[in-house]
Amino acid sequence: MSPSTAVKASDASVSLVNPEQTLKASKALLAHIKKAVATPNASGKQNLLADEESTIAETPIWLTMTTKLHLNDTNRLAPAKIALPHPLNSDNESTICLITADPQRWYKNAVASEQFPEELRKRITRVVDLTHIKAKFKSFEAQRKLFGEHDIFLGDDRIINRLPKALGKTFFKSTVKRPIPIVLMQQREKVDGKRIAAPKGKKAKRDPTENINARPIPEIAAEIQKAIGSALVSLSPTTNTAIKCGYASWEAEKLAENVDKLVSELVERFVPQKWKNVRNFYIKGPETAALPIYQTDELWLDETKVIPDGQEKKPKAEKTEKANIGKKRKSLDAEPEVATIGDAAAEAPREDRPTKKAKKVKAVAAVPESNDDKLDKEIAERKSKLKKQKAAAKKAVDV
Repeated sequence: MSPSTAVKASDASVSLVNPEQTLKASKALLAHIKKAVATPNASGKQNLLADEESTIAETPIWLTMTTKLHLNDTNRLAPAKIALPHPLNSDNESTICLITADPQRWYKNAVASEQFPEELRKRITRVVDLTHIKAKFKSFEAQRKLFGEHDIFLGDDRIINRLPKALGKTFFKSTVKRPIPIVLMQQREKVDGKRIAAPKGKKAKRDPTENINARPIPEIAAEIQKAIGSALVSLSPTTNTAIKCGYASWEAEKLAENVDKLVSELVERFVPQKWKNVRNFYIKGPETAALPIYQTDELWLDETKVIPDGQEKKPKAEKTEKANIGKKRKSLDAEPEVATIGDAAAEAPREDRPTKKAKKVKAVAAVPESNDDKLDKEIAERKSKLKKQKAAAKKAVDV
């Protein structure tokens, strides 16, 4: 495993993963997967119907990142994209479903036009907008059928947040075929670093075959090609994040380049406090052990929680308990005092006096102070007097 060092402030934007360790782990992992496919299973029987080459080609390789604290507070249903030097979906067999904003007619014409690449056009088997999704795929059976007909789903970023309600748990209970956000709308021009605001007021009704807000067709094709080849990052409230980085049929050098790019992009874009919050990185297959490529020496953060700079909470002031001190008792010679609301109101200013509806408090006499010596003397006198009476009664009985 690559040696790990303490993270310094100057190392925040520099990858601490050793490329040589990544290449070494990639070679070992790919060799192990190929050997496991060719070896019979635990029962001693080998599946003769399984094609070794296709099995290896379909086996994904995952990059696993473990952090010290959670990356996010809630689940992000729309995955983030990281462009890779070697795309993940470069084959021409996987089918694509393009979900756009209304109206869908312009995007259908754009895909069918000559400006759109022919190879990519064959893979896009359906173009549908949000209105037709709600109308045609409202039932659970229709959603499952749509889910099984296509391999990749792309969603316009303008309506990506409304797709979970429209498509349901069939698409969002796992991260396998969640719609990937793409930008299909033309970005407004900037003036002095700020984008020009859209004109206000009621919009005129346009022809469905026209779309002045859409990007040029070559840019749309490039955006789709970039999205289907990128690695998808689904953030959730956990310390463990897994991202697909390649396949077992790739060369080790090709896989290592994708891993190095993913590591730097993940830490730079999604990890709070950058490398200070990273514990380790692994690469693994679906049923293999995880091979470490980086592990930090500091397994825990000093802070109890990752808090952005300038948002530290001030500690609450400790509550002080008041002493339980009672009032001294009045002496027996002192006259009892009577406290009433009327007396307090007479001494108070006019604006602070209570209303006529306020009731008077009952007079409370002060409790006299106890005198134990006097009480003991009275008890002794009563005992001696009782003894004399008993002795006289006994003497009378004896006579």
